[in-house]
Amino acid sequence: MTRKLFIHILIIISSLVIYSSLVNAEIYKWTDVQGNIHFTDNKPDHVSVETLKLEINTYTSISYEDIGANNTSTGSETSSATTGSKNVSLYTTAWCGYCKKAKNYFRQNSIAYTEFDIEKDVAARKRYKKMGATGVPVIIVGNKRMNGFSVRGFERIYR
Repeated sequence: MTRKLFIHILIIISSLVIYSSLVNAEIYKWTDVQGNIHFTDNKPDHVSVETLKLEINTYTSISYEDIGANNTSTGSETSSATTGSKNVSLYTTAWCGYCKKAKNYFRQNSIAYTEFDIEKDVAARKRYKKMGATGVPVIIVGNKRMNGFSVRGFERIYR
């Protein structure tokens, strides 16, 4: 093995070790003597901490579902499949990047939509859970449901 190849392999292995330590990072929650709650990625030695398990509930890939003619996911009694219109319902959270991309796309293309923030709207959260959704965004067009967002994926159910 040449010295140059050895150095390249050593750099790759070192990078993988550093990256794997970042992936396994943990978040700790602790309360100081004044009752203030703190979050950190370094475990403090002087206090008891709670290790938090973080769950990211954004869809990582697009999936589609036919939700049938009795669609109540928009909160209305009449589905867009019945009325012939293309009502778009968007289930979101404020922190979701794909939700923001979907909303920007809808605005840029003059696509009317109704947004339901599942963290702020209790009724929307109940409908979201009833759908069995596990991430955001969830997009409903007629009797079609799209989990996640991509322009091509949305066009598939909208046009």
